[in-house]
Amino acid sequence: MNTTGSSKNILNADVEIKGNIKFSGELTLDGKLDGEIHTDGALNLGDSAVINGNINAQSVVVRGKVHGNISAREKIEIKSKAELFGDIRASKLVIEEGVTYVGKTEVNPNKVAPTAPTARPTEAPKTPEPARMSR
Repeated sequence: MNTTGSSKNILNADVEIKGNIKFSGELTLDGKLDGEIHTDGALNLGDSAVINGNINAQSVVVRGKVHGNISAREKIEIKSKAELFGDIRASKLVIEEGVTYVGKTEVNPNKVAPTAPTARPTEAPKTPEPARMSR
């Protein structure tokens, strides 16, 4: 029976890949990857996954180790004991207790455009009066 829609793919812990991965549907990756991941689907990184590269996906669940930036159009979930060294950007973010995370975060569920900080009215700078020399 062939169903249209998402397909599920699994790469086990004994898999090591050097290069980029592109897929649609859902991928569970438990192995090692030196490269980038691009997908319109869902990425599940298992406990023994080690990723050295950027990830761009619809949604990402992180259980292993990632050294790279993650960008998700929907949601990023970082599970307990995961290690993430890189910046993350998503509409929704879940971080469990026990995570090691070093990086910058941008979470923007309503896709609000950043605005420049409004300048507060300040007093005009006072110019010091010139010193008068008396004779």
